[in-house]
Amino acid sequence: MLGSVSGVLYVVATPIGNLGDITFRAVEVLKSVARIACEDTRHTRKLLDHYGIKATLVSCHEHNEAARAAEIVARLESGESMALVTDAGTPLLSDPGERLVRAVLEAGLRVVPIPGANAAIAALSAAGLSSGRFRFLGFLPPKRNQRVEVLKAMMPSEETLVCYEAPHRVIEALRDIAEVMADPQVVVARELTKLHEEFLRDRASAVAALLEQRDSVRGEFTLLIAAAAKSREVSDIVRYVRDLESTGMSRMDAIKKASRDSGLPKREVYRKVEAASS
Repeated sequence: MLGSVSGVLYVVATPIGNLGDITFRAVEVLKSVARIACEDTRHTRKLLDHYGIKATLVSCHEHNEAARAAEIVARLESGESMALVTDAGTPLLSDPGERLVRAVLEAGLRVVPIPGANAAIAALSAAGLSSGRFRFLGFLPPKRNQRVEVLKAMMPSEETLVCYEAPHRVIEALRDIAEVMADPQVVVARELTKLHEEFLRDRASAVAALLEQRDSVRGEFTLLIAAAAKSREVSDIVRYVRDLESTGMSRMDAIKKASRDSGLPKREVYRKVEAASS
């Protein structure tokens, strides 16, 4: 399966936490190559030692990837196959490897994916949100003004949005999501596949407040933002509430439903209904 006249670059997904989350095929491939390109040699060595893999590790990260790509292409052209891994999950998805893979393909050589763990897909599979259509945003920008612009550009979205965030910025990011996107329903997945894995499901502002109450916020975070409901025109929202009330629904229940169906914050719907009633 692995033998080839010319060298092949195998793009191998590795566990995102639990070392058991690696495929038989991935282990087989990693054992078959003499060299493995990785982000952090110390981190990857722990995984290789766990599975008795003796390959030589070659550092390949964002600071040296361009130079390392030429070296790896030369080895592949000489007939040697190599593997590419990152510290956790699938290479290239918010991880290094894009320049290397492009260089290998431009050299007319083969790139073979060895699929496996991915935090975005793992979080989506257990979030309870719509998964038929979703958009992966990678890491949100660290600066607030840039982050806000990205969030504004996503509105309105009929797709579930998935992104990663650093622990020291996750509260700020959730506050921005609440402010810019009318406090949508979110799911925050923390420490996926690890001992302290947890899912927080609520409005963005409520999850931000919950995290803020903790003594410290640690771990790897994946944020999922619920797809917006197909919005009704704002000019119709008062009529919609009145139509719901005419069926016997209480005003507050009608306002809550109108908020969910329109994507408008409940307080905004309430304000419009009260203004129209005065």
